[in-house]
Amino acid sequence: MKKPKVPGVISGLGITFKTMMKPAVTVQYPHEREDPPTRARGVIALKEENCTVCMLCGRSCPDWCIYIEGHKEKRPPRREGGRERTVSVLDRFDIDYALCMYCGICVEVCPFDALFWSPEFEYSEPRIADLLHDKEKLGEWFETVPDYEAYETGSQQKVKKVPR
Repeated sequence: MKKPKVPGVISGLGITFKTMMKPAVTVQYPHEREDPPTRARGVIALKEENCTVCMLCGRSCPDWCIYIEGHKEKRPPRREGGRERTVSVLDRFDIDYALCMYCGICVEVCPFDALFWSPEFEYSEPRIADLLHDKEKLGEWFETVPDYEAYETGSQQKVKKVPR
């Protein structure tokens, strides 16, 4: 003889009652803040002195949200008897976060370690025009970039340190 099945409504109420007795797992965000996980992608930060105005990041950006301008300057030779050198100087480096899709291609493509991921994610603005961050603002984000953590032992990845 088969057991009679409990009606679905009563079974559902039993599950609801059990769940009501458990403590809440939701974080009440504005009042409580959880730290993001390591290597979290928040905002892109710029280390201006590493940028050589090669424009690889701007050309590889699928959203065309990176705006770079620079000029060349003559510098004295490094050693006596050498030639004058030409150095690219960064005039403008802006990222429009209203357009950015946070793919990280610009960070990966940069050969001079000028772009980094910062774990900061609270940078909303009341006006969309204020989401265009200039090189000074991007430099402020660089201060929040954590030191690079090495991969687990046995991994084949190259360890890249954040130059400070």
